[in-house]
Order: sequence, then structure tokens, then C-alpha cells
Amino acid sequence: MSGPFVFPVRDIAHRAGEMREFEAEVPAPAKWGEGLVAVIEGEPIDLSVRLESVHEGILVTADIATVYRGVCGRCLTDVAQPAEVEFVELFGYPGTEATDFEVQDDHVDLETLVRDSIVLSLPFQPVCQPDCPGLDPVTGEKLAKGTVPETAIDERWSALAALKADTPPDHDDEVARRVASDTEKS
Repeated sequence: MSGPFVFPVRDIAHRAGEMREFEAEVPAPAKWGEGLVAVIEGEPIDLSVRLESVHEGILVTADIATVYRGVCGRCLTDVAQPAEVEFVELFGYPGTEATDFEVQDDHVDLETLVRDSIVLSLPFQPVCQPDCPGLDPVTGEKLAKGTVPETAIDERWSALAALKADTPPDHDDEVARRVASDTEKS
């Protein structure tokens, strides 16, 4: 077995209490993720891996850091944000209890775990900034910060808008204004 995500465990296998640590920078072998953002092929992935021998197998603890790229879900501008994830997983020895992952040929292959951890951490609706106003629905232009898109009135309701403009002020509003103006100022 070989590959950038494969780590040897021969020297610690079946020796409970033994531990090895590895640091590596590995390029992403393919595009990881779908939708608006993804980790593109060749993007550096920083791995900090600790392998611990336990009675049941090899306990893998990993911290992963990379950068995802794509577009903002509101304004469609380019986005590049860091992604940091961690996982802890047991790789069981072959022939023992059923586990999701097994030690194979005195190695552990972390590619599936790293890929799944990164892809699951990617945002479903990424934004370029938390308060991104997005695009104007009519013109399609990017809105300035703090502006709110004007909502267009459906033509079918235009007759009601004309009635609202012709109605006199509400009697209750007028009474409330008089009461407020009659109060003493302190």
C-alpha cells in the first residue's frame, strides 16, 4: 500500500500504548465537494496525525487544514476560506471485531476519512461575508452594504395600492397622537 494518506503502523501494531505522530502536507488528489464550494484538485492539505496502538487496533486522531474555493451563495463573488476539521477513528485489526476501517498490510489509509471530513465541513450556503446583501432581484447588480432590495409590487395588487393612497388617516391614529400631545412634559 502506498499513497499520500497511507501511514505505516508495523512498529506499533499489537503494542498497546505505543504512539507515533506525523505531519504532512498533501495535495488534494481530486476535487472534493460539489455545489458552490469545493477543495480543488492540488490544493494543499495539512495533516497532523497521531496513531495510537490500543488492544482493538490503531486509534487515529487527525487535525486537517485546507482552503475551499467557490462562489458566494448571495452575490456570486469568488470565495476562498479556510477549512479546519478533526476526527478520531479506530482502525481495527483484521479478523477481530467488525469495524468500519481496518489495518491493512500494516498500514492505515486515511484518504476516505480525510475526504469525508472535509466535504462534510463545507458550508451548504457559503457567503463572502456574514452580512452580504446579495444581488438586486430586478437588476442583478450587487447591492451595496446596508441596502435592502426594493420589493416590486405585483400588478394584480396595484388597485389596492391606489385605494390605500386615497384613504384618510385612521381615526385611532389621530386619537393616539392627540393623547400623546396632551401629556405633560417633565
